[in-house]
Amino acid sequence: MTTRKENSTNNHNEMYWKSNCGLSVTLAMIGGRWKINILTYLLNYPKLRYSELKEKLIGISERVLSAKLKELENDALIEKIEYEGFPPKVEYILTEKGKSLKEILDLMDRWGDQVIEKQDE
Repeated sequence: MTTRKENSTNNHNEMYWKSNCGLSVTLAMIGGRWKINILTYLLNYPKLRYSELKEKLIGISERVLSAKLKELENDALIEKIEYEGFPPKVEYILTEKGKSLKEILDLMDRWGDQVIEKQDE
C-alpha cells in the first residue's frame, strides 16, 4: 500500500476515485500481485492455514504474505481464525463478501486464458 501526503494531489485523486468509482474500489481491494492468488486459493479450499498458503504461493515472503492477509482481513474479504494451543494454529476463510468475488475472478481467469491461447497461435 502506498503512503502519500494527505494534501497531495495524488492522494486527493485516489480518495475521489475510491469513493466514486466501483472499479477503483474493486481494484484497490484485490489488486496487486498476491491478493487475487490468495482469494482464488480460498475459493477453492474452504480453509487454509498460514503455512498452506505460504506453500502454495511460491516466491512470496513471510512479510508480504502477512501484509496481504492483513489487508484482505481489513477489507473484510477474509477472516482469520485463531485456535488456542501449542503450536498456535491459524486458518483463513473467505467471508461472504470475499465469496461474492467468485464470478468476477472466474471471468478474469477465463479472459486471461483466452489471451494466453491467442499468444500461442
